[in-house]
Amino acid sequence: MKKRIVLILLFILMFTSNVFAQPLEYTVVPGDTLWKIAVRNQIGLSEIISANPQIENPSLIYPGQKITVPNIDDIKALEDEVIRLVNSERTKNGLPALEANWQVSRVARYKSQDMIDKNYFSHTSPTYGSPFRMLESFGVSFSAGGENIAMGQRTPSEVMDAWMNSPGHRNNILSPSFTEIGVGLAKSEDGRYYWTQMFIKP
Repeated sequence: MKKRIVLILLFILMFTSNVFAQPLEYTVVPGDTLWKIAVRNQIGLSEIISANPQIENPSLIYPGQKITVPNIDDIKALEDEVIRLVNSERTKNGLPALEANWQVSRVARYKSQDMIDKNYFSHTSPTYGSPFRMLESFGVSFSAGGENIAMGQRTPSEVMDAWMNSPGHRNNILSPSFTEIGVGLAKSEDGRYYWTQMFIKP
């Protein structure tokens, strides 16, 4: 299987279909909102709304109501392992660990899926534009940002080996300019894995 990786250079702002496991059923309790449920499960609000077409007004839910929560624990486990490997490499090089940011991982996941849906492999998305514009469109604030993408590697260790053996990707992974990371994985219908790492400094 052909494998490709592409580098995006560190950029400092000077003005400083995913595969889902069986969905979860959640019972609303007093004080809940769809946003709180989404954050608690580290799932985007739009994904919660899409999974519950029976809810006519997303701003109005009731105690006892059953809510379907998309379950991507299997995907998250692979993404989390990439983050662990990133921090292992940073530790070896005397750098502080990056904090996992689930909202950035959500953006990265959308990027990986977009590459599948729109049949491209590039940092510039026909849907979202540059990684920086994409992060901003999802409401993520940052003063520094970077992105690594890869296609074809089937395991976290395999994709990390590919990135670490590429000087530009390695520079992003080991950059002292970043403090947070998100990783997004999507799998195409033909079984090919698409990986996205997004790095930020708030």
